Amino acid sequence: MRFDGSWPDFDERSTRAFWKLVVMSASSAAGSGFFENYLPHLLTLAAVAASRAFDEELRERGVSLPVWRVMAVLLERPGETVTGLAKRCLLQQPTMTKLLDRMERDRVVQRSPDRQDHRIVRLSLTTEGAALAATLVEAAKHHEAALLARHPQAATIKEGLRSIAAEQGRPK
Repeated sequence: MRFDGSWPDFDERSTRAFWKLVVMSASSAAGSGFFENYLPHLLTLAAVAASRAFDEELRERGVSLPVWRVMAVLLERPGETVTGLAKRCLLQQPTMTKLLDRMERDRVVQRSPDRQDHRIVRLSLTTEGAALAATLVEAAKHHEAALLARHPQAATIKEGLRSIAAEQGRPK
């Protein structure tokens, strides 16, 4: 199954150049300047480095990162609304709608009206979409386990990140 649209079509040379830039940025993060040590910058570098292998696996399967996020959320939360899904996947609602249009065309998701309020659209994975999502979730779990095995401190960092994310979500 191939999905179109969301993932830029990088050739192998462009992909290598991108990762070389990421590695160079990460190695410069050891510098003494403020920006190189700025927590949000380090988080971004770490996220890119940590997800590299899984991102490549997604590309090999023709799945973009936004599509993966939608599939993973809907696997755990069938019947989610477009608004709820956009928030969970960190996408603007118009972007989410376009993505869902493609995924529906590719027979990965299906839309249905809410039983009580027909203005609300509920989303779920198709049988084919759920099977692919389950496979990708297992691959993500293996990727995360390998990452945690290489970096034992990552489990502690993960807890700290959850705390930061939860704090940022609280009203002020």
